[in-house]
Amino acid sequence: MSGDKQISSRKITSLDHQAKVLGIGGKSSPETDESLYKKRMQQRKDIQSKRLKVRKTKKGLLIVFTGNGKGKTTASLGMALRTIGHGHKVAIIQFIKGGWNTGEEKALKMLSPNISWHALGEGFTWETQDRVRDEELVRGAWQVSKTFIKDESYKLIILDEINIAIKLGYLSPEEVITFIESLNNRKNHIVLTGRGATESIINQADLVTEMKLIKHPFKEQGIKAQECIEF
Repeated sequence: MSGDKQISSRKITSLDHQAKVLGIGGKSSPETDESLYKKRMQQRKDIQSKRLKVRKTKKGLLIVFTGNGKGKTTASLGMALRTIGHGHKVAIIQFIKGGWNTGEEKALKMLSPNISWHALGEGFTWETQDRVRDEELVRGAWQVSKTFIKDESYKLIILDEINIAIKLGYLSPEEVITFIESLNNRKNHIVLTGRGATESIINQADLVTEMKLIKHPFKEQGIKAQECIEF
């Protein structure tokens, strides 16, 4: 690491620590005097400004939403909504899903012409019951994905349930990582969703969020998938 980068890294760490010490405010702060509280929050604001100023790097991110909890695809589609709101193009490639006519697909296509949606799966393994066909579909979806990732006009590419396709053995994590690493100065963002993300994928990613299952109506109450909640 160069000297400038080391200094910058130390500065970021120091500012982050100061922000943590000052806290987020509210009634969690120890001050009973409002003037002292205001002084603390002004210090926090000054530190936050410095934290933002020192972070100058921009890059195309690799983002992973994984875990057993609900919300992985939903989180990625929130990013899609944000992206089209800024006038950019989004590609969504679904690796396993394909049989459902979802509300999110309808909504995003109504909101913007900048959505390219490709549901290239045929359902869960217990529905398809054909490993050869499943693998062919995954390989085809991966080829489509690579085309969009290489297209610099697309700001966000969502590979929905690709982690499941990898877990099923139809695509190797090394192939995915090698391809993404081969793209020099990539400016677009790539989102990989699905439970069971491999350690190598997680290590390669810039942002990883694990959805934790606490309660689910299907499991605890026997309630089936419902419109507006699951699709």
